[in-house]
Amino acid sequence: MNDSRSVRAARLASFGPPATHGRFPYRPIVDTDGFRWPNGSGLAVYLGFNIEHFAFGEGLGAALGPVSPQPDVLNYSWREYGNRVGAWRCLDLFDDLDLPSGTLINTALYDHCPQLIDACVARGDELIAHGHTNAERQSDFDEDGERSLLLHCRERIAAHSGAAPAGWLSPWISESHLTPDLLAQTGYRYTLNWCHDDRPVRMATRGGALWSIPYPQELNDLPMIIGRQMDACAFADMIVDQFDEMLGQANRGSAPQALVMGIALHPYIVGQPYRLRHLRRALAHIAAARRNGDVWMTTPGAIAQFVDEAVPMQHPQE
Repeated sequence: MNDSRSVRAARLASFGPPATHGRFPYRPIVDTDGFRWPNGSGLAVYLGFNIEHFAFGEGLGAALGPVSPQPDVLNYSWREYGNRVGAWRCLDLFDDLDLPSGTLINTALYDHCPQLIDACVARGDELIAHGHTNAERQSDFDEDGERSLLLHCRERIAAHSGAAPAGWLSPWISESHLTPDLLAQTGYRYTLNWCHDDRPVRMATRGGALWSIPYPQELNDLPMIIGRQMDACAFADMIVDQFDEMLGQANRGSAPQALVMGIALHPYIVGQPYRLRHLRRALAHIAAARRNGDVWMTTPGAIAQFVDEAVPMQHPQE
């Protein structure tokens, strides 16, 4: 009996705290920040517009149909439609509604279709680094290779488009254990990789603070339309429902809230004409609220800059 108790006690003693990232502590959403977005808005909304390049005949890539031996022309051509047609139609839609965009780019696009990146710069969109190509997964790099990738993207975007990117989204949201450290050390101010909150969270790194700006994995056309096979009408309804509910949450009660809603879009998906019509309906709903002063329509970089000034380092989330 005593031996049995000893075994149980030893087993319980081994159940210590699980492994953790150590980047930020737990903090419930009801622990409010005490500030609002510009013009007193409770909800910041941004478009995360993913313009991506995939190598022909090799590497990773989203698939519309069954994956074939390389060269997989069916799936490659479907993705390439986004750069040739879908992205341009989306930019027209953003212009029609006067919406800014946080545009996530692979630097391989400077070799493949520089006109598309130039059009985004001409609109005044924020360029966010998204690796060199989406045919590669970032977690496959060693530390030196990952650092070189981060530096390459900053330097190439600065050289070709006039300003180094402040933000980063890994291809395939793929990280190593060192990614936040390397991002801060190579000059990035925020990451979009983490989707754990509805407001910005300051992360601890060996290179100083790094903001995590909420990026959606649900309000995202790739997992919803391709992964879960949701139709375009339902995805548009999802955007409207998310917006209406979050706007209500941000303005509920007496405690100020400053929430963030991102909408992740890929032009080879939502740039298909029949889907674009439904996206137009959803974004027009948000644009109407913006005209009423209910929402801050912005970019992830502007959000990071705002909270950098509004949230002191000694905030309880640190």
